[in-house]
Amino acid sequence: MVRSLWSAASGMIAQQTNLDVIANNLANVNSTGYKAETAEFKSLLYQRMQTETTTANGEHKPISAQVGLGVRNSSVTSNFKQGALLASESDTAFAIEGKGFFAVRDIDGSTKYTRNGNFLFNTNGRNSLMLSTSDGLPVLDTNGRPIAINTNTYSASKISVDAEGRLCYPDANNNAQPIGIQIGLYQFNNPSGLEKVNDTMYGATEASGQAMNESRNANLDRSRVLQGYLEGSSVQVVDEMVNMIVAQRAYEMNSRAITTTDSMMETANNLRR
Repeated sequence: MVRSLWSAASGMIAQQTNLDVIANNLANVNSTGYKAETAEFKSLLYQRMQTETTTANGEHKPISAQVGLGVRNSSVTSNFKQGALLASESDTAFAIEGKGFFAVRDIDGSTKYTRNGNFLFNTNGRNSLMLSTSDGLPVLDTNGRPIAINTNTYSASKISVDAEGRLCYPDANNNAQPIGIQIGLYQFNNPSGLEKVNDTMYGATEASGQAMNESRNANLDRSRVLQGYLEGSSVQVVDEMVNMIVAQRAYEMNSRAITTTDSMMETANNLRR
């Protein structure tokens, strides 16, 4: 009978984690490039109560009796489906249409990846402007170098970016021409294996595989860069609200199982008096 207490308690703990994931999704419904997460569950070990045997009449009984010992969270996975494209008035707002990721240089020197293309130009004090995230992290080009333009040669307000991520500048005839800098786009064999650094920043792991440069791998489906757009969150509010109701009901049922078990144990103890 105590087994039911532990099983129900594990269910309450698992549903609490599930509710935490749902709440985090709802909190980031307006976060640019955020990917909705889902809590995955797995059953715990089973305890064998009775092995395969025969009945009292000698008939073969091939089915054993096993009772589970509860549930736990096995993982929290991200859904990397394409988010809605939202128009932006910023010239340094970029959305990715496809499977690619932008690459940025973290403060520790490592490379991180994101779908959040809300960038801006920052001055680095050397007559140049560097394309960076809102946190000041430099955006990398296809060669893994920070993207910077010389202010003596180019005006940031006239810079445009084509669908391949190439930075362009108008020539004498006001036609946009590439200036030899291309925003790096990278893909992964298993995006769900990426390590979350924060809500929109990821790091490569053994599970995700090495980052694959789209400009150097002809076997990849090329992504498109859309200037003047941002990729919205993939969170569906209605789905998350339904998931929240299901999680709440599951939590209540596990709580009821604990209450029922307690009542049965109390009744059993009273029989001894």
